[in-house]
Amino acid sequence: MTRARGFPAFPPRPGRRGRSWWARAFVAAMEDAALHATLLRAGRRFAGSGRIGPITVSPGRIAATVEDPDGSYDVVVHLAELTDAEWDRFLDQVRAEAGHLAALLDREVPRSLVRSADAADVALLPTIGDLESECDCPDIGDPCQHAAGLCYQVAWLLDDDPFVLLLLRGRGADELLDVLGREPVAAPGPPVPGRDVDRPVPATAAYAADPPGLPAPLPAPARATDQVFPAPPGLPSEALAQLVNGAVARARALLVE
Repeated sequence: MTRARGFPAFPPRPGRRGRSWWARAFVAAMEDAALHATLLRAGRRFAGSGRIGPITVSPGRIAATVEDPDGSYDVVVHLAELTDAEWDRFLDQVRAEAGHLAALLDREVPRSLVRSADAADVALLPTIGDLESECDCPDIGDPCQHAAGLCYQVAWLLDDDPFVLLLLRGRGADELLDVLGREPVAAPGPPVPGRDVDRPVPATAAYAADPPGLPAPLPAPARATDQVFPAPPGLPSEALAQLVNGAVARARALLVE
């Protein structure tokens, strides 16, 4: 399973902000904990300057090297990983509604999923105080301008791929999709009278199973014997021709008039 992902350095792009609501929430967690607005402004300039190197995202850790006029600094931002119990509760919320997984695959984070995770006591998005940074620069402040710049760029990554946040919380996209593709195995219940075995089968298991043989053909239906109907009562059959000829003659006469 992939435990770390690398992203190339962003080119200069002054003034860019996170577009998605979840990227803005990530940035807000960093900004709300900042002690100096001046460092945040400097961090936005760093983010758009093109002086932050390639970014590595791994469980609980974001790292990059920043080129400052005063030197080169290594920056790390930490976010706590979810516990196994928290992951189980989160995945239950994803399974609970088909649209949740579809949205993630479509690079979206539905607000309903985040609310469901919060209700299950799982903090998917960071809040104030959750992001902790390290930098070997002399700045006093957490975050420093270099760590702030890195967080602004991580928001750009989140715009394009919310699985970056899930990797930061502890699990990569491949691992999550593999787990979500395996339905939990339920203990067999008692048979239901009047019903065949019709328990739902996961799609992956259905496609992997050998196709069943064709059922035996049904027996040919019995041919019904020709029925004999009695002659209808009324005029004799030879009188029908006379009636038809008379009707034809009257119709011709009407057309001629």
